[in-house]
Amino acid sequence: MQNRRHFLQIIPISLGMMSLWPKLIENTESNTPRSAPDGPPLRVAFLGLGSYANRVAEAIKDSQRLKITGLISGTPAKLETWKNKYQVPDSSCYHYGNFDDIKNNPNIDAVYICTPNALHKDQTLRLAAAGKHVICEKPMAINVKEAKEMISACEKAGVKLLVGYRMHFEAKTQEIVKMRMAGDFGKLVFFQGLCGFKIGDPNQWRLNKDLAGGGAMMDIGIYAINGARYMIGEDPIWITAQETKTDPVKFKEGVDETIQFQMGFPNGAVASCLSTYNTSFLDRFLLTGHNGFAELQPATGYGPIKGKTNKGELTQPHVTHQLMQMEEMAEIILRNKIPFLPVDGKEGLKDMIIIEAIFKAVQTGNKIKLTWD
Repeated sequence: MQNRRHFLQIIPISLGMMSLWPKLIENTESNTPRSAPDGPPLRVAFLGLGSYANRVAEAIKDSQRLKITGLISGTPAKLETWKNKYQVPDSSCYHYGNFDDIKNNPNIDAVYICTPNALHKDQTLRLAAAGKHVICEKPMAINVKEAKEMISACEKAGVKLLVGYRMHFEAKTQEIVKMRMAGDFGKLVFFQGLCGFKIGDPNQWRLNKDLAGGGAMMDIGIYAINGARYMIGEDPIWITAQETKTDPVKFKEGVDETIQFQMGFPNGAVASCLSTYNTSFLDRFLLTGHNGFAELQPATGYGPIKGKTNKGELTQPHVTHQLMQMEEMAEIILRNKIPFLPVDGKEGLKDMIIIEAIFKAVQTGNKIKLTWD
């Protein structure tokens, strides 16, 4: 393939076209798995075969660093479709009642949990007892107690517990964190995280407190919580929050529609965030300091992420988030790679502690103080 320099020599390009070059790169490098690893691929099973599991499976199907070798579902039709599509043998297909037998399957290294939030804890405990590494979608649990039980079970079993923080591997996000670590923004002052969309079907599990553990905060607000933490590079020491509910029929007791929350950090920075199920097109992070700023919009969608800083546009190529996440997690599990940003159970626990504090602040109207060991 001709390189970029030769391309520019032989084809006249206007200044307007040259300004599009980063976008052309971004759109042409989006789904390229990396080369084969130094060692075997991660053999992964999916627990829960819904829409997000399908998105992850599609992203990794051609990766040399991962192989889909197991399926767990309560829906026989889904098992049949998936096993044919990904060539998974009947012996590696399970339902929710018998997946403890996975302990006897040497062809499965790890299991990705893609089920409703309230099921994560019990499923993690069963997988840990079976000796399998766990990748759990976020939020990792519905409360702090459950998150701690999951961490303890995996530690005792000697298996890794990872949480599906795909943004921790996203290139533009990482670039901003690197700039912050280098001091490019100076003393940090303010972070804003806006996360929301207008949710549809009122009967879905995300609006069922028993399955979701809450509402918008558990689903979309966690991005602002986690984003504030990795953008600022600290954990908050106080939290205040206010809830707004315009539809108490759709958003029943314990299912939050909209919450505004504020967090204070040890270095003096303050975060102001919004989590909502009632307004679309909210996906923006802003970080400001005495010497500069960084902005992502969209900040957490499936991509491409768009961003800029006081030094200019961020032009890192887009790679499908689920592909990058899973390939990096394969390296963490199989070769003990240390990720640039943590994605382990203790990282997930911190977000659960903050979510509980936000709910408490809403209920009491008080400023909630946090301490970290």
